Amino acid sequence: MTQTITVEGMTCGHCEQTVEDALNEVAGVTDVSADREAEQVSIEGDADTDELVRAAEDAGYTGHA
Repeated sequence: MTQTITVEGMTCGHCEQTVEDALNEVAGVTDVSADREAEQVSIEGDADTDELVRAAEDAGYTGHA
């Protein structure tokens, strides 16, 4: 299953990698792809959406489902 969340505050490739790394730690995630220009992150797997948003926020960004 693919989910997409909005993540605000990514300004560079390092930001994208930080968000991807944080979301990859969430149980049920199999793949993550962040796009800073679109402020979108696509997540493959069956992770809980609230946990994904919380992981992005814990990494220092603003997340929305």
